[in-house]
Amino acid sequence: MLPGIGVFGTGSVVKVFIPFLREKGFKIEAIWGRTIAEASDAALELGIPFHTSRIDDVLLRRDVDLIFIMCSPSLHAQIAVKALGIGKHVVCDKPAGLSQSEALKMVKAAQYYPSLISIVNHSLRFLPAFTKMKKELEEGYLSGPISVVDIRVQMGSLLKDGYDWLCDETMGGGILSVVGSHVIDLISYLTHQKAIRVHAVVRTFTTTTKHIKGIRHITAPDFCSFQMELSGGTMVTATLSNHLPGQLCQEVLICGPGGHLVVKGGDLYGCKGHQEEVLYLDEVNAQDTSSVADFIPRPYIKGLQKIIDALREAFQPVEDKRGWINEPVSRAATFDDGLYVQAVIDALKISSKKREWTRVIVMTEEPDPNPLLSAAVRATAISI
Repeated sequence: MLPGIGVFGTGSVVKVFIPFLREKGFKIEAIWGRTIAEASDAALELGIPFHTSRIDDVLLRRDVDLIFIMCSPSLHAQIAVKALGIGKHVVCDKPAGLSQSEALKMVKAAQYYPSLISIVNHSLRFLPAFTKMKKELEEGYLSGPISVVDIRVQMGSLLKDGYDWLCDETMGGGILSVVGSHVIDLISYLTHQKAIRVHAVVRTFTTTTKHIKGIRHITAPDFCSFQMELSGGTMVTATLSNHLPGQLCQEVLICGPGGHLVVKGGDLYGCKGHQEEVLYLDEVNAQDTSSVADFIPRPYIKGLQKIIDALREAFQPVEDKRGWINEPVSRAATFDDGLYVQAVIDALKISSKKREWTRVIVMTEEPDPNPLLSAAVRATAISI
């Protein structure tokens, strides 16, 4: 039996994936909004029976067993940790919180409740072109180790008419967090390597718009170019920009001694020697995406569809009682993956400010909030 779903968020992505959920047989029981007016409008538009602006009103509902967190990143960790603690499955949008400290809390909660699904919405993992690319890499298409990864993403502005979290870097807005998190996760997923050190240029060129001006200014970056040195020796270059209105232009190129693989949009091409071949063509359009293509790129929509397919399979009855509910979503990014992505984002921001190569350090313990007091306690313990 499919679980009832509680949704946190009322933005564009929510209005896209709820029809997908219903098509697969899921029932949307409740929706949360930042204000009661936002929640009421979304519930009316989407036909959801219960709405609220109180987090616990959704989490404590008995008919809700699966939580979709699609709101401001500032609330991701709080909702995810509480949901897992009361036995709810969680799908969290990217990034996993605003900092490594928040992401680490999510990781520890997921480790404490391993029987519950806890995944991050890095939907590019599920895009068929990247699934095929990963398979070709693992089967030795490049005839050797990966030497270079080059990624270019050009798209329109992420900003809306009004001021919200997408305008503020400290609240998780900007192309580095919103799109770069997908790119960073995809690199580790395809290469099985982690970043050792990074070098970045992160900039905010658009600080005001005709709708956002006056006292408030936009701090979220709309351009990012970075390099990454991976644990296996692979070098990565990536350029992400919000300065191309219209459709997404995304290209992921992976090179090795025997050739290269490249995903352009949703299509995969390969080359050995001098002859390029088509390995996968994206001929199936995502259902009813014409109205949302302006603000959510098609590849991300298609990947999200695949995640929902995997979730449905995860909750189907299993004849073998030893069946593991998480297996159908085993390709999805975990909270551990979300913590790693946050560590890379932190390093990229530091590198851009210091204008130097910066090591990637993944947090394993939360920092001491009062190191001076702790030092005094340790000194007292030693003296005793």
